[in-house]
Amino acid sequence: MGSATREALAAAKTALAALASNDALTAGTELFQAGRVIGSSAQLRTTLADPSAEPADKAAVVNALFSSLGAPARTLLSSIAASRWSTPDDLLAGIEEIGIRAIANSAPGGSIEAELFTFGTAVASDAGLELAVGSKLGSSESKSALVSSLLKGKASAQTLAIVDHLVQQPRGRRINELIRNAASLVADEADLAVATITTATPLSAEQLDRLRAGLAKNHGRDLKLNLVIDPAVLGGIRVQIGDDVIDGSVSTKITELRLRLAS
Repeated sequence: MGSATREALAAAKTALAALASNDALTAGTELFQAGRVIGSSAQLRTTLADPSAEPADKAAVVNALFSSLGAPARTLLSSIAASRWSTPDDLLAGIEEIGIRAIANSAPGGSIEAELFTFGTAVASDAGLELAVGSKLGSSESKSALVSSLLKGKASAQTLAIVDHLVQQPRGRRINELIRNAASLVADEADLAVATITTATPLSAEQLDRLRAGLAKNHGRDLKLNLVIDPAVLGGIRVQIGDDVIDGSVSTKITELRLRLAS
């Protein structure tokens, strides 16, 4: 991520902080809609990300093209476009991130992250489902309809809105990466980090509490733990927080031993 994009994201988060929570779900969903329109036009992405263009001119483009959006979404989109982004693709990613963060703010203390984790786990365990929601061959409409049939009435409107957008505009990313990144952003809005814990057998509540406390101390913030039971790890524990992985599983140790013996 370039320095321009980091500054642009910081400015967008500041603009988001001024958004009322009762406007957040609609604004986030409408940002997703705008992002898909912008994503379908390389010319529009370039225009809105042009560092030489005046912010007022970009705001005029946003107001002209997206007049159907509510005022909160247009204000956020204009603020995002007014900033200087490192690349047009970074602009598109920024729109998505602010959309996810807005939706997360619409349900403080909710279960969005947990619902995303549950959906991601279900997709990862079913090759057919993963292909259906992640294949480049399927249409956006069919993926959207599938997600709606799977989640409507079973997950929050916030989770449905996020997943629906991600499957419609994956931007070259695999579905598991999409869900993991979205869950991390939702947790970050609550000033939390997400740790995925993989073990061969379930951990007790006491063990989880000790693990959470230790990880939080090392990372400087509280964590939301997602537990994955995978007998293939044989024993030990594997922890993933963002891109950081601590792998103390027995299966990994055996693999490392075999590699050393074979060398």
